[in-house]
Amino acid sequence: MSAMTASNFTSQTRMAVTNTSQSVFIDPRSFAVLGANSSLFRNSSGTQFFNPTSSSPPFFQIFDDSFRLLLGPSPSLHLIASNDSYAFAHEAPIWVESTNEVFFAANSGGTLGMSDIDHNSKVGKISVKEAEKALSAPGNNGTIQVSVTELDLPDTVQMTNGGTGPLKGSLLLSTSGRGLLPPSLVLVNPHPPYNATVLLDNYYGRQFNSLNDVKVHPGSGKIFVVDVGYGYANHFRPIPLMPNQVYRFDQDTGSVRVIADGFNRCNGLAFTGDGKTAYVTDTGAAAGILGNNQTQPATIYAYDVHPTTQAFANRRVFAYSDTGIPDGIQVDKQGNVWSGNGDGVHVWNAEGTLLGKIFLNTTSANFVFAGKGKLVILAETKIYLAKIAAEGLDLASF
Repeated sequence: MSAMTASNFTSQTRMAVTNTSQSVFIDPRSFAVLGANSSLFRNSSGTQFFNPTSSSPPFFQIFDDSFRLLLGPSPSLHLIASNDSYAFAHEAPIWVESTNEVFFAANSGGTLGMSDIDHNSKVGKISVKEAEKALSAPGNNGTIQVSVTELDLPDTVQMTNGGTGPLKGSLLLSTSGRGLLPPSLVLVNPHPPYNATVLLDNYYGRQFNSLNDVKVHPGSGKIFVVDVGYGYANHFRPIPLMPNQVYRFDQDTGSVRVIADGFNRCNGLAFTGDGKTAYVTDTGAAAGILGNNQTQPATIYAYDVHPTTQAFANRRVFAYSDTGIPDGIQVDKQGNVWSGNGDGVHVWNAEGTLLGKIFLNTTSANFVFAGKGKLVILAETKIYLAKIAAEGLDLASF
């Protein structure tokens, strides 16, 4: 992946840039007009990133002053785990407060995921406490290597891709399935022996395509899960037999129904804290090993959520990602929307204005708030810890 250079950045633009430690402010007015011969024009959203200051990643890229409030007076960004030969940190991040650990899943069927139709992906965990202790050690240069513990899960957990909670003390995982083994919603004990309970693995006898992201709706406690054919696109699931859709599951009654459709490839899912608005990403621009097409959606849609039925209504475009696709998505306590993208984590306010990015110069599919002022960012072969002012919603309380 390469970042755009700043070879013809005008003097006017330079005046609109402020650098402080790991933060760079760029006034959007400074690049509203680039000029016919600008080298800042990008032909690819997947391999050319918008870094007009040629700042060295990782750093906080600020487009709106309100992003500074989310970062706080002295934000920091640290690499805490790395394995360049293994995409061990892809999706399904869950922070467990009682042990201060973050669980996550390796890439299922993708590049460096070490999984395919014959091999299941792995779920691992790290200790945030261990990371903070190592970062505070004398002489530390800001980069550490915390231990990653992989879990020995039952065979009912196949190709994990989504995760949230904890739900009543258990990890809530959504799996993509593998071969003829069905995708499913699974509760997993976050403590040894990591026993699992399958909640759902079919829609009235029909297997899902490949369950992806999952969230619990605030207030109602109903489970919402995204189904999309990425398992087929990555050659570890059969051809899809249903549309790409979002489902609502009531674990008390067993009822499951379609809540939203009309997507190219629905992917990430999140709710505002009051449960009145839902966000769903459509990542049609990325088709796994079938190839990419940047004329297809890389879009976040917003919906109104009915107060009693939780039906999604009034679909509208919330935001369009300028780089890669908006994958995993979270909402903070102030209603800002955070999403993993091709160059890192993007942050929009509730009106859809891009406030800034945590610019990694590589893909982040997902991340999770890990207590007050901490964000654990998954970046395939790496994990970062950002210390900022923003606070995530308490997903374990839903």
